[in-house]
Amino acid sequence: MPTTPAASSETGPEPLDRVDLAAREPAAAELARVAAQAAGDLLAPPAPVRLGDVVPAPELVAPDATADFTLPADAVIRVDAVPGARDVAEQLAELLRPATGYPLPVADTAPAQHDGLLVLTLSGATVPADPAVRAGAAILDGAALGDEGYRLDVSASRIRITAVTPAGLFHGVQTLRQLLPAAVESATPVAERWVVPGGAVVDRPRFAYRGAMLDVARHFFPVEDVLRVVDHLARYKLNHLHLHLTDDQGWRIAVDAWPKLTEVGGTTEVGGGPGGWYTKNDYLRIVRHAARRHVTVVPEIDLPGHTNAALVAYPELAPDKIAPPPYTGTEVGFSYIDPADERTYDFVADVLREVAALTPGPWLHIGGDEAFKVPADTYHGFIERAQELVAATGKIVIGWHQLAPAGHAEGRVLQWWGTNADDPVTADAVRRGARLILSPANHAYLDMKYAPDTPIGHDWAGLTDVRKAYDWDPGAHLADVPGAAILGVEAPLWTESVTSLAEIEYLLLPRLPAIAELGWSPRATHDWAGFRERLAGHGPRWAVAGITFHRSPEVPWPTEPGIPAPRSPRHTAPRP
Repeated sequence: MPTTPAASSETGPEPLDRVDLAAREPAAAELARVAAQAAGDLLAPPAPVRLGDVVPAPELVAPDATADFTLPADAVIRVDAVPGARDVAEQLAELLRPATGYPLPVADTAPAQHDGLLVLTLSGATVPADPAVRAGAAILDGAALGDEGYRLDVSASRIRITAVTPAGLFHGVQTLRQLLPAAVESATPVAERWVVPGGAVVDRPRFAYRGAMLDVARHFFPVEDVLRVVDHLARYKLNHLHLHLTDDQGWRIAVDAWPKLTEVGGTTEVGGGPGGWYTKNDYLRIVRHAARRHVTVVPEIDLPGHTNAALVAYPELAPDKIAPPPYTGTEVGFSYIDPADERTYDFVADVLREVAALTPGPWLHIGGDEAFKVPADTYHGFIERAQELVAATGKIVIGWHQLAPAGHAEGRVLQWWGTNADDPVTADAVRRGARLILSPANHAYLDMKYAPDTPIGHDWAGLTDVRKAYDWDPGAHLADVPGAAILGVEAPLWTESVTSLAEIEYLLLPRLPAIAELGWSPRATHDWAGFRERLAGHGPRWAVAGITFHRSPEVPWPTEPGIPAPRSPRHTAPRP
């Protein structure tokens, strides 16, 4: 792991100023505490986790083997008296209390007071007084760390996380979580030496948009399952959850103006299961849970195709005005709402307006793919009107890359899911002003099987093992598309074959951290050999937390007890 700034990439932020992260002049109080615990620490083993073992890889790491920190039972978390910062501190305490059994009180502090053992502080133009932080003063002016960057300093007597925003503090907390022993994931107290490796980390994301998609339309998943997926994203510094809320098999979000969408259209799913849907309060619960973890929800209402469930509920939206039968299969491309009827646009406007009102984030996704039965000119006209209706809600439109030939809308984002990186139509849309989220199906679709014998998933885009998910560069993937046009990356999980939370986790992990690293870490840090070694250390963490994962043979998982033997997620009890 480099101790100097990583090389610049065409899509990443400007390199951090060269700073001596190892220049650490201990204060008198720090020396006193070190002396007090020196007898015990002399014989103590080194920290079980190295400072550079973090996923995603940080931009700068400066280990200090003499500065390991051991969390004492009387530790106090000090935080700036700012609502967002205090909430991050409370979340840190919530993470640490179950396994440690320590009370870990959270207390506000003035900027000049740092008497806690764990300190979270927001820093804009003012540089904290601590000499260890002053060493990085050049990157604490708000411009370099940005909205999501952070600095983590670990000395023998204190841990400090410094950021410009609460989101940066939160990402720093996720790094600290990974630097503690794997037992920190336990839900009950564990006898453990809670040691963190000494040194400094300075970190910030390469791309602004880093996400995953969960398809809740093919199979419905209750709120609790979605909240757990949000937690998986937050653990790896992903900041967007795209919810595919509507499709042929089910409509999953309540719309007051069109109540049959859920009352009728929400009662089916693939295979004939009971389906289900989210009330507005359910959806708001997901949004709030995500927001607390600095994850933005991106709702998708798929239009004009993938609409059989809506047509069952409201046949007047169908081209022939006849209700089709409910659909519980997995074929695509056969349904569409009538683009020639003005009532269709009333429907679209009502739905987008209500969903937008529930969603604080800037994005509304309108799908747009696989409308095979709609003539091209008609399709383009529909998309252009739908884009205007999104703009009328105050949101920015996202759509699958099939939107590319339609007229450009201000701020438009295309989500590219192709498998051939030579796409002149999408490249032309970029020249007209579109930005891209990259989700290449042969690298980032997490419903693809790992190997031929994977018990769930698909293989139409090929098999996607962990290395294939990791070995591509979002900044240079598409021909004739400049890196500056890439907003970020997203890993979709379609659920035609997925019926339980255990199966979701099995397909997400361990590939989700690979996509997260591509979205967060500087291109210069991307290295398969190093990544697989760092990733291996997460197996014990998932096992302790009770998280299902695929024990990929590509990853050198630890052999100590606590790593489960490989098993099919189908062996888990089905969800009622």
